[in-house]
Amino acid sequence: MQRSYEVMFIMRPDLTEEDSDKLISTLQTHATNAGAQIQNVEKMGKRRLAYDVRKFGEGTYVLLTLLADGKAIHELERRMRVAEQVIKFITVRTDEEQQRLDKVRKLRESRAKRPPAEAAAPTETENPAVSA
Repeated sequence: MQRSYEVMFIMRPDLTEEDSDKLISTLQTHATNAGAQIQNVEKMGKRRLAYDVRKFGEGTYVLLTLLADGKAIHELERRMRVAEQVIKFITVRTDEEQQRLDKVRKLRESRAKRPPAEAAAPTETENPAVSA
């Protein structure tokens, strides 16, 4: 069953533009060969890292949005793990978040359809009179 994933990875900052494009296309090819469907590739540019990773203080961020099964994601992660150009990566399944948001939206809609409860009159203890 194919699910929606976002894969963000950080490439070494010393890669040339054509080397980084070659790495991205190689990873895309491996993902599609494993059965994934690439929806979007976003190069986010070079950014400073919060802490040094493999002795690099900055890196080039890339975000892949794709539909894939677990086998394809496992293969893509394996390829990134052994690639020297990739210094860090994370894979997030985004369909769970969408399901959670849909559930919350339905709950809010059902609550909005219910008639409002009558407000109870305040009692003496809840709203004490101020004496002068």
